[in-house]
Amino acid sequence: MGDDVERWHTAVASNRFVAPGATVVCMSREITQRELRNESGEIMRQLDAGDSFVVTRRGVPVGELVPLRRHRFVTAEAAVAMFRGAPAIDAGQFRRDVDQHVDQDLTPLG
Repeated sequence: MGDDVERWHTAVASNRFVAPGATVVCMSREITQRELRNESGEIMRQLDAGDSFVVTRRGVPVGELVPLRRHRFVTAEAAVAMFRGAPAIDAGQFRRDVDQHVDQDLTPLG
């Protein structure tokens, strides 16, 4: 296994990436329509860095600029390392739970 995978596994095992019960709040900075027009280059750089903006016109919010979620490739080794410490799942119990809570009737509803 590569060093990166080992570091990832260590971080996951130590729970550094998990905050049970935590709520993440993204704060958007308000910018005016004029700022958007005049400072579009800088705003685009900040979007690229992950910042979000609420655009206002005459003090009234009219839109939101948020960065796109980027898809990241995860190697098979990294995926295995991430789930190495995960609890085992009883497949039979999982199917019973799904059957109890999800209607799997194939009859069309429309």
